[in-house]
Amino acid sequence: MPRGDKSSYTDKQRRKADHIAEGYEDRGVSEKEAERRAWATVNKESGGGKKSGSGRGKPESHASSRKGGAAGGKAAASRSPAARSASARKAADTRRRNREAGAHA
Repeated sequence: MPRGDKSSYTDKQRRKADHIAEGYEDRGVSEKEAERRAWATVNKESGGGKKSGSGRGKPESHASSRKGGAAGGKAAASRSPAARSASARKAADTRRRNREAGAHA
């Protein structure tokens, strides 16, 4: 079996990889890199391709999935409330300016 062969993966693992890759692509990651990350996640969570047989299964770890959302809030949480507020005001001003520019164009 050559490297990269996906024949030993279950349908569920393939669907999971497709879904994860889609999420990365939505966030602007290239298709090739998104696929690489998706399969790395599937491998980490399920231990690679599943083979059939009684007693051969291992439970899946969903640590990667749980970690995903938690990572996002750390940057904002480390900033002072005043800095966050100033940033929000600046963003609101930019949106207002863009709206007004669009109305005149």
